[in-house]
Amino acid sequence: MTTHVLDALRQEVLEANLAIPRAGLATLTWGNVSGVDREAGVFLIKPSGVPYEELKADDLVTVRLSDGAVVDGELRPSTDTETHRCLYLAFPSIGGVTHTHSTHAVAFAQARRDIPVLGTTHADTFNGPVPCTPDLTPEQCAKDYEYNTGRIIVDLLDGDDDRAIEVPGVLVANHGPFTWGASARKSVEHAIICEAVADMAIHTMALAATAPPPRHLLDRHYTRKHGPGAYYGN
Repeated sequence: MTTHVLDALRQEVLEANLAIPRAGLATLTWGNVSGVDREAGVFLIKPSGVPYEELKADDLVTVRLSDGAVVDGELRPSTDTETHRCLYLAFPSIGGVTHTHSTHAVAFAQARRDIPVLGTTHADTFNGPVPCTPDLTPEQCAKDYEYNTGRIIVDLLDGDDDRAIEVPGVLVANHGPFTWGASARKSVEHAIICEAVADMAIHTMALAATAPPPRHLLDRHYTRKHGPGAYYGN
């Protein structure tokens, strides 16, 4: 890992964390973003309890991917660090992870409900519902709780990296959303979209009984932005 690569990742992760409050996804210090350098075997993550308005690049904590050991940084890493690490180990495509407690996505998580696909805005990013995990067991909560939170996400997606690419976010039951992407910046973008489609879904369901839109319409919106035939934004 060169100093240049680490500095670039540090700046990206800082900017991604600062985007959380700007996007209205956080209250107080709720939320965190990380970014991984797989070649170096480390990831950078927000420290625990530091207000966003005080966060600096040097505050970010460097964690070893293989065992979760802190290898650089004066502060404690986020309490969600082990969840991030679990996701990185399970899904090679992931370059960044975001966790928030954004209001509407959390509402679905607390109701233990998937965010349904009700329109093309959702289908532009998520190829299917944003799924909600089952509850953690007493045993999963008693020991290695944060890592087990990652495990139930991995299990929900069957450990399938392709599925993680197509559905770049999950709701942890009674907790909130974890989203990811090819970079820290992209993982925050997916968190913003997750919150937006959750908000839209709640409003839609309040207005009328809902049914899934035609599959061909949803597929068209997803494939025009993703995959070999993508052309949207090009």
